[in-house]
Amino acid sequence: MSPQPAARAIVDLDLEGPVISRQLYGHFAEHLGRCIYDGFYVGEDSEIPNEGGIRLDVVEALRRLNIPNLRWPGGCFADEYHWRDGIGPRGSRPSMVNSHWGKVVENNHFGTHDFLALCELLGADPYVNGNVGSGTVREMSDWIEYLTGSKDSPMGRLRTENGREEPWRVPFWGIGNEAWGCGGNLRAEAYADLARQFATYCRDHGDNRLYRIAAGANNDDYAWTETLMKAISSLGSTSEPRGYYQGISVHYYTTSGHWDRKGSATEFDTEQYYRTMIAARRIDQLLAGHSAVMDCYDPGKKVGLVLDEWGTWWDVAPGTNPGFLHQQNTLRDALVASVHFDVFHRRADRLVMANIAQTVNVLQAMLLTDEDRLVLTPTYHVFEMNKGHQDAASLAVHLRTSGTSVQVGEEELDTLSMSASVKDGTVLFSVTNLDADRPVALTLDLRGGRLAGPAARILTADAPQRHNTVTGTAVEAKPFDALTQTPGGLELELPPHSFVTISGRLVE
Repeated sequence: MSPQPAARAIVDLDLEGPVISRQLYGHFAEHLGRCIYDGFYVGEDSEIPNEGGIRLDVVEALRRLNIPNLRWPGGCFADEYHWRDGIGPRGSRPSMVNSHWGKVVENNHFGTHDFLALCELLGADPYVNGNVGSGTVREMSDWIEYLTGSKDSPMGRLRTENGREEPWRVPFWGIGNEAWGCGGNLRAEAYADLARQFATYCRDHGDNRLYRIAAGANNDDYAWTETLMKAISSLGSTSEPRGYYQGISVHYYTTSGHWDRKGSATEFDTEQYYRTMIAARRIDQLLAGHSAVMDCYDPGKKVGLVLDEWGTWWDVAPGTNPGFLHQQNTLRDALVASVHFDVFHRRADRLVMANIAQTVNVLQAMLLTDEDRLVLTPTYHVFEMNKGHQDAASLAVHLRTSGTSVQVGEEELDTLSMSASVKDGTVLFSVTNLDADRPVALTLDLRGGRLAGPAARILTADAPQRHNTVTGTAVEAKPFDALTQTPGGLELELPPHSFVTISGRLVE
């Protein structure tokens, strides 16, 4: 039997790094399956407690995560969505066919005012994704004026007629979505020209300042990112990029197999589990690659990298509409999220926002609804346990390991992941043991200070396949007492397939 893996993590508590933006804990709500309808929105006549049709148990659960922003209305749906169809009296709103997601009829009962009301209930910043694929420059420009323009402007008067006199604050604006695919099947150069054109008319109104996000690459298409950077750079000079857009997106999903055979969400073996984790850890290489391209044109890091779609993607749950992308959420999904966040924290100098796909009932959801019942998924608990990292200063973690890797075919998987931060005198460590079978003995070598009153929590189960349903909770955060304080730091043993957070007050 192989010896127990061991690791030592060296952390300088007094050497603060880049701030981890709270926007890295963002969410995504698309008109897809049961994310909006039956998820966020049940209608004003529903017996489920609601405010203006917005489901209040969902709101309450998400507020516990300190949800920072919400992206809407898509996704692929954004580039076939025409915002005027979703304003005014619900009974007079025209319907459409949701051609991307199940070809169901969309009645547009949840529209602009409903989304902004939802954001206000959540205390979240709106991230609106505009329509480039089938829309016009004027349509997008008018929508921004409708949202943020003064009540005396033409669109402001229309907004007032529909019940909202004062403008909203809308900080984030997407210039289309996946322009290389469902957003128009464009070449990078063609989209770059469109992005500059549309962004020119995405105007700031009053004191609202838009952070414009260009639709970026799929996975490791670094050439797409370079094309977008060239489009806003002064070639041959060292000046900063021009202000057409301030961010560039990238999308990356994690599976254990091929895109056309993603695998079951709940029935998987150890090899499939490990292959999932190898795919999850590739996010570090991908973000490093896009960051390196951006550094060539923007060494001052004025343009942000935005991972506004990420998460696991499995075969749909048996018996559900294939276009609704409904899947269960196991401990495996939660560990994918914890590993991603460690990477996000390390890349906080360039990565300014991330949005998991999607918040309710779709893909790697936080919440699953079943009529009036609500399920908190394992992934939900990772977000809740990690929320102390939001707007904290990152701390570099130097790992020294022995035996914390497994061989998966021709690839090697490092099974230990960790990140740390400090905010308002509180230090938070996040540690993941991906090993399916073996615990890890971890020593935290803390320098430049010590922790007072350290406390730990753990997320694990007897198997990575465990998940939560309306009839039972198998995976939830619990106190973790297997923590020993030493003169130099802390010692603990991480169980197999587990996620642990440790927090304490910094004493210099």
